[in-house]
Parts: sequence; C-alpha cells; structure tokens
Amino acid sequence: MSDQYASLGQATASHSINDLIQPLASGKGWMKFVGIMFIIQGAITALTIVGILIAWLPIWIGVLLVQSAGALERAQLSGDAYAVKESLSKLRTYFVIQGVLFLVSIALMVLYFMFFGAMFATMMKHGGFPH
Repeated sequence: MSDQYASLGQATASHSINDLIQPLASGKGWMKFVGIMFIIQGAITALTIVGILIAWLPIWIGVLLVQSAGALERAQLSGDAYAVKESLSKLRTYFVIQGVLFLVSIALMVLYFMFFGAMFATMMKHGGFPH
C-alpha cells in the first residue's frame, strides 16, 4: 500500500500552497463536523447548572476547528499563505487545549483513586463493609 502523500517529503520551492495543504484540506469536512459536534455538546452541557461553568470549553474547541477548516478553504481557493498559517495556528491551539485536558483528567483520576483507596483501606481497618 503506497502513501498518496509520499511526494510531500521531497517538497521543493516549486510546490504550491495547494499541494502542501492538500493532506490536511482533504479532512476539512471532518474538521467542520467535529467542530459543530463540540459546539452542540457545549450547548447541551450549558443546559445544566453545573454545566454552565464548563460549557465554554467544548464551544471554544468547536469554534477553533470550524475556523481552522474555514481558513483551509480560503487557502485552497486563493493560495493564501496567511490563511494556511491561521489554520495551523488554530489547530495548534486545539491540540494544546486537548493536551491540557488530558493532563487534568489524569491528575483527577489519580486523586480519585487515592481518595477511594484510602476510604477502602479505612473501611477494611475498621472491620470491613457495614452489614
């Protein structure tokens, strides 16, 4: 099975912006779809009292993805290098946010296991579970 983008490894000055962004631009429909789904998720999350506090995050992520896909479209149509840079900048922000969210969730999971592990150990020390 050959890689359809293998020639990009030998990119020269003669490659146009359209050639260089083609692998990413081919997924712009999925970027828009995922972005819209994040926005919908944020809107649904905002319907709860606690959800109002965190609903901005999926909405922000969704807007970043939709804006990135829009900048890719502009870059494809006009060959504008600034639009490519804008799109990649938005994608970078998306991945930074996702990375921070993963780190926070790992930290919360560790705290969760420590708390319930301590609770379980205390229960075992005092005769096990109540009957």
